[in-house]
Amino acid sequence: MKIDMITLDGGKGGSLDLPDAIFGIAEIRADILQRCVTWQLAKRRAGTHKIQVRNEVSRTGKKMYKQKGTGGARHGSRRAAQFVGGAKAHGPVVRSHEIGLPKKVRALALRHALSSKVKAGTLVVLDAASLAEPKTAALRGHFVAMGLKNALIVTGPQVEANFKLAARNIPNVDVLPNAGLNVYDVLRRETLVLTRAAVEAIGARFEIDRPKALSAEAAAPKARPVKRAAKARLAKVEEAA
Repeated sequence: MKIDMITLDGGKGGSLDLPDAIFGIAEIRADILQRCVTWQLAKRRAGTHKIQVRNEVSRTGKKMYKQKGTGGARHGSRRAAQFVGGAKAHGPVVRSHEIGLPKKVRALALRHALSSKVKAGTLVVLDAASLAEPKTAALRGHFVAMGLKNALIVTGPQVEANFKLAARNIPNVDVLPNAGLNVYDVLRRETLVLTRAAVEAIGARFEIDRPKALSAEAAAPKARPVKRAAKARLAKVEEAA
């Protein structure tokens, strides 16, 4: 499919072909997007929450009162969970919240996320993302002219220095290089802005992920080697015949 490009000043920048396999998916799979977002958010969790168990609570180990004759329960330590200042029972400990997700599912989720922006009409393609001076006010004026209030901007291999400095103080605007493109950031912003270099890099990225077709020789099943014992038996059968 073809899409019209614009310049940062709001002018026309020509047109660009978008690969249908990446940007032209008609039926968006919300379940795949949800799986990928859950995987990303779980991977971001630090997992450093920690409670004190009984052997970590700093309290006396002396028996509270004598075993018999009090008419109460037979307690032995003030570190138990039922006492104020005691330990916690079955509380959180340091662990990893990361879950597994196959690479193919992640790649498919990114294609569906990009296609969802095209389908919703919230994809903008820029000719280039660069500024002569790192002026936030000037860049904000460009965004107002383009109608960008909540956007993710994906530039080329590296974010241009002036553009990065000018955009970092603008709220609800994220700027990432090609390597930082991910499903969560695409979905959390209303508008996705890609440069020409970003579109080319995305196309090259999915070309690499695509499995190569096997040659005829590689696809053909290999003949199994015949063992010596089988050869001897075969020779005896042929002699008897």
